[in-house]
Amino acid sequence: MPNIKSSAKRVLLSQKAAAKNRSARSLMKTNIKKFDDAANSGDRDRSESAFKTAVKTVDRAATKGLIHKNKAARRKSAMARKLNSLAAE
Repeated sequence: MPNIKSSAKRVLLSQKAAAKNRSARSLMKTNIKKFDDAANSGDRDRSESAFKTAVKTVDRAATKGLIHKNKAARRKSAMARKLNSLAAE
């Protein structure tokens, strides 16, 4: 631990921010996996609702700076392609 009071506070704040970022990133990955599971099962309705949730969390992560905007676009595009392939079947 630092000796300086402001440094100690920064350590605590950065730990708090890191925990919040880790939680948000984990939620994003979980929602993407839920979409993948729904899409792989072939359930169109469940896939659509999971897609909306996953896109929302990916957008939020990009807005907050957790992931790059191009990575967010790539993830959303891949999920949209998978969802559209269900419609074709």
